[in-house]
Amino acid sequence: MGDGVLKVATCQFAVSESIERNGSQICELMHQAEKEGADVAHFPECALSGYAGKDFESFEGFDWGLLRRETEKIMALAGKLGLWVAVGSSHQLTAPNKPHNSLYLIGPDGKIADRYDKRFCMGEDLGHYTPGNRFVTFDINGVKCGLLICFDVRFPELYRQLYKRGVNCILQSFYNARQKGPSVHAHIMRQTMQCRAATNHFWVSMTNSSGRYSPYPSCFIQPDGVIVRQLRQNQAGAMVNIVDLNKEFYDPMAPFRDMAVSGKLTNSPESIEDPRSHNTTEL
Repeated sequence: MGDGVLKVATCQFAVSESIERNGSQICELMHQAEKEGADVAHFPECALSGYAGKDFESFEGFDWGLLRRETEKIMALAGKLGLWVAVGSSHQLTAPNKPHNSLYLIGPDGKIADRYDKRFCMGEDLGHYTPGNRFVTFDINGVKCGLLICFDVRFPELYRQLYKRGVNCILQSFYNARQKGPSVHAHIMRQTMQCRAATNHFWVSMTNSSGRYSPYPSCFIQPDGVIVRQLRQNQAGAMVNIVDLNKEFYDPMAPFRDMAVSGKLTNSPESIEDPRSHNTTEL
């Protein structure tokens, strides 16, 4: 791909408590991504380790050695395929600290290039995970990407900070699965990501576990907030979409976004010296 063009494989499958089964599905989808010409394969939150409190009760007795071995298999395959990989997992910390809920960024050389640790954990997750405190950005083909995870979506301040860092594309991993049935997430999660995309002029790869019941599928969003494509709900699969910085999209905020980000929350050119403007209680 040329400068400013990036092929992203947004991948989903039913994340489970089985590290080996998760690893096998990740590798299978990596092969599919490479076959379709993707530069980067993007996977859900906790895709390899499974999600504590959802897929398994706690980290007590967790097989960290197996997780390391399966991670190394994915790293080796990334190097063999020459593929970038952003894969959700759990990162062990020194006891008694709880693990991080993480996205490993694996380079096409088969090495870990960086690791993003979920900055905002929901209340129940704090019993299992330690929140992170740093952004991760990286460049592929002249496209600057940033990593985020699930509940981070509720904090628009994170996206503004990534915008200020010059990010073009967000790879955000979710785990909204194993639910009893339809929930509010079906009505708010993709829509919130569409808002984050449009207000910051981001491309977004939004991947979710497809374990039943998952209230929404993975999707790919362009900078005007439009969902370009989405996978089939509750079914494993991958789709490759193209980030192209050379394309133009509807962006009415463009002339004013930097001004608002800097703290000037009006596009009035100057103070209005008019008593009829200042008098707010009369017609």
